[in-house]
Amino acid sequence: MISSKHRFHGRGSLRYVYRSGATTRGPLFAVKSIVNEKRDTYRLAVVISRKVHKSAVARNRMRRRLYAAVRNIDGGIVKPYDIVITVFQPTLLDESSEKLAYQVKQQLTEAGILKH
Repeated sequence: MISSKHRFHGRGSLRYVYRSGATTRGPLFAVKSIVNEKRDTYRLAVVISRKVHKSAVARNRMRRRLYAAVRNIDGGIVKPYDIVITVFQPTLLDESSEKLAYQVKQQLTEAGILKH
């Protein structure tokens, strides 16, 4: 899990990112992000619909794996971004940790969040 200062609180911020953010889409999930100058660090939310997987245990496992992948590259996020990762493939559970971390890093770099 990531620390509380890096998590979203409330739905208004999520709504703002969904409305105004830029999207990069990969094979397992999409990353929507926008710079938030009111903050001094990034915030992250992982959204997984019940349509992706019926089991709450499986959805929470996917969420934890994505949080861990972002936490491992924490120092590379340079600006105070608001980031929403939306999962749309249940096969994320079957991916190895290395492939998942690579995919997260690749999409965050593509979105301009990570420095090269």
